[in-house]
Amino acid sequence: MAEIHESGEDYLEAILRLHKEFGIARSVDVAKKLNVSKPSVSRAMGILEDNGYVTVNEIGALELTEKGKLKADEVYERHVLLTRFLVKITGVSEEQAEENACKIEHDIDDDVKKGIQKWMEKNA
Repeated sequence: MAEIHESGEDYLEAILRLHKEFGIARSVDVAKKLNVSKPSVSRAMGILEDNGYVTVNEIGALELTEKGKLKADEVYERHVLLTRFLVKITGVSEEQAEENACKIEHDIDDDVKKGIQKWMEKNA
């Protein structure tokens, strides 16, 4: 299985969040959400499709495969956990915590994530 890069994780998470919010994810929506160009989205979707994470349905909407959904859920879970954690321990706004969570969600290892989850369960 090809390793997915940080930007690929961002695209998968964006598709997941768009599906949660609007019930559909189109390339133009992903471009807006991530503040990238439509050609960048097209290129990324080609790579993600080639690696089995995404498909494009008959109306051109982006769909996560089972593999893509698992990865997107994993990234989204880290994002939400880190956002909540940063708000709780630093007192910063949710917006600021979310921006910072985006920066670090790709780099923490599983042991750190589990430690944060454990701390949050005790201190939430």
